[in-house]
Amino acid sequence: MFTFDTFIHLLGGGIGGTVGAIVTCPLEVVKTRLQSSVANFNVSTLCSTNPATSTSLNTSPANSRFVIYRCIRHIIEIEGTRALFKGLGPNLVGVAPSRAIYFCTYSSVKNFCNEHFESPDTPWVHMCSAASAGFVSSTATNPIWFIKTRLQLDQSKYGTTTAWTCIQTIYKQKGILGFYKGITASYFGISETMIHFVIYEFIKTKLKQRRLQQNDIDATQTNGYHFLQFMVAGAISKTCASVIAYPHEVARTRLREQGDKYKAFFQTLYLVWKEEGRSGLYRGLGTQLVRQIPNTAIMMATYELIVYLLQSFESRRNSHSSHSSVV
Repeated sequence: MFTFDTFIHLLGGGIGGTVGAIVTCPLEVVKTRLQSSVANFNVSTLCSTNPATSTSLNTSPANSRFVIYRCIRHIIEIEGTRALFKGLGPNLVGVAPSRAIYFCTYSSVKNFCNEHFESPDTPWVHMCSAASAGFVSSTATNPIWFIKTRLQLDQSKYGTTTAWTCIQTIYKQKGILGFYKGITASYFGISETMIHFVIYEFIKTKLKQRRLQQNDIDATQTNGYHFLQFMVAGAISKTCASVIAYPHEVARTRLREQGDKYKAFFQTLYLVWKEEGRSGLYRGLGTQLVRQIPNTAIMMATYELIVYLLQSFESRRNSHSSHSSVV
């Protein structure tokens, strides 16, 4: 049954995801280019101080801190400033429903598990909730992310490839199933989501317990300082999850490239490892972390803020209704 509480999490997740996506879009483009085998040559050549050593782009400590800046500068010089926001359209189309579906499913499954499991809010509850939410969200929105990746890999100066032409090309070549290439990698990526939310909920619980131990009279309430804590918790949890499960991101990007070199999830991981070594499985990780920390922090804090505001509004409305009925 669709309740107001479900709507709260639906809206909070959608707005939180949208805000985070807009702010970090340029870093998303850079990350996708670094993960790809198609775009890597041009980007790495420009990012390296010496083109002859461009293959060390992702492993050289001396170059790693300059990679993001140089890639952004390269994209601006060759393709224009607008290129930093390639794929933003599909991203905005997809991120709101994706995050909304995710948070709504997560909240619903979590409430169901808490009602039927002996111990509420255990790591198992959070894992089941995150896994269910990840599966539903990935299945529903994979075509959107597929198109977004193709657009971000387009290196034409004026972005001649539009979302519509991309859709037509994919459908003509592969049919409907073409939009779900890489879905297996997305399913394996659910492990990242599970790790993220288990750690996030653990940190939230510990913070609440600490406030109670300190006799904080507002321990059960939410204020500005608590939102800052939510941002930190979101950043820490997402960083840990990203590092652990990152190879699936590289595999997913490779599977979404044009061509048939990469056919399946494990075959892609094996090819990358064989041709590029273990470091190939972590290409773009630095950019991913730089992007994910602010993105997740903004998303989680915005989500918590929207949920708090709407729940407060609903509480005041119910209180007013009760008072009116008594009078």
